[in-house]
Amino acid sequence: MGICDSCHSGCCRSFAVPISGADIHRFTHHENKAFWDFACRWEDSEGLISRNLAPHFYFADDPAVPFVICLKHIPSVSFPGTTKCRFLTECVPDEEHPKGLGRCSIYGSRPHTCRSFPAKLNDSNELAILYDIPSNGRNGEAAYDLCPRQWNASDLEPNDTIQSLVIAQYEMTFFSKIAAIWNQNPGEWNNFPEFIDIIYSNRISSEPQSSSKQVPSEVGQTKSHSTEGLGPARKAA
Repeated sequence: MGICDSCHSGCCRSFAVPISGADIHRFTHHENKAFWDFACRWEDSEGLISRNLAPHFYFADDPAVPFVICLKHIPSVSFPGTTKCRFLTECVPDEEHPKGLGRCSIYGSRPHTCRSFPAKLNDSNELAILYDIPSNGRNGEAAYDLCPRQWNASDLEPNDTIQSLVIAQYEMTFFSKIAAIWNQNPGEWNNFPEFIDIIYSNRISSEPQSSSKQVPSEVGQTKSHSTEGLGPARKAA
């Protein structure tokens, strides 16, 4: 039995999960999800969410506050008064599983941040390093209990793990370049989905681009596009 097989998914309850523009594009185009249904901006003034990996975005309606784009949390049914990932499906607790079971409803399309947990690349980007998992992810409540034991190498498929980590790093690096452009003249939160969609829908070119043009030329044009019909701004609690 794998370490996650009988778990109530405390990790999907405890953490704000950063997502990249590629994750956003995949969910909206291939999973047919509305941006406002799965994404939120999570205030990150102390850098505890970004951890120098995910970029900070600033927005015109709150220009002094750094935000990380994350999967949205919603109230938990199994643990009233707590929250969980928007995509976590909860199973009713029973005698065998007193905390219930948790299952990801988009497991095949989950973000690479989730795929690579709990590992990171070493300094040479050649090996995956497992990091220690605390017993509880937030405030001591049972909903936020994490793994029953520490992970070891046999819990993860080595090649898949490395590939997920490399892709996650690449996409967050690209996303950071997009953030730098956005932050030069922060737009409204309502405009953000269209901005991201235009960029990530134009990542394939019919002709080679020089190294100085590593983001689509459409990036500089996106803020002038209409945002009529987009959903309301939301701010994670």
